[in-house]
Amino acid sequence: MESRPRDLAPHDWRVAVLATVADDGKPDARSIVLREVEAGERQLVFYTDARSPKVQQIASTPEGTLIFWSPRLAWQLRMQVRLAVQESGLAVSSRWAKLQTHAGAAEYLAACAPGSPLDAPLVDLGTRSHFAMITALVESVDWTETHPEGHRRALFGNGGPKWLQP
Repeated sequence: MESRPRDLAPHDWRVAVLATVADDGKPDARSIVLREVEAGERQLVFYTDARSPKVQQIASTPEGTLIFWSPRLAWQLRMQVRLAVQESGLAVSSRWAKLQTHAGAAEYLAACAPGSPLDAPLVDLGTRSHFAMITALVESVDWTETHPEGHRRALFGNGGPKWLQP
């Protein structure tokens, strides 16, 4: 497993939109930060607060859609993924050990869960980490290139690659 979060920082694919299904059956989408890519395993890794609504959504319905956009390439990647959340274990504790010394660790130490109402914009830090890891197993990739001379689109999945009408 190769993980290089710092190498991804300036990359076009660093931020994606993750769409899941909310408890009321409606779609719920948010931007998330790609932390690691395990290409051989077709797996992407993201971090989250274990109290985030998306954690329960993934537990209820582990399928989701990820959308990445590269303005430089004018490419959209739309991925169908199978999601899993890990809140404990070696994979989580080793990543938390590296992250907890950085300023971004405060996001996982907040006393309140994500989306909680606050009296002021500053968040008090708690004493317990709520760090969790989301893994996304890529089942298919719908690639679209937008180009002034014509768009192109292809699907990469279990049936092999095939061209699609954009």
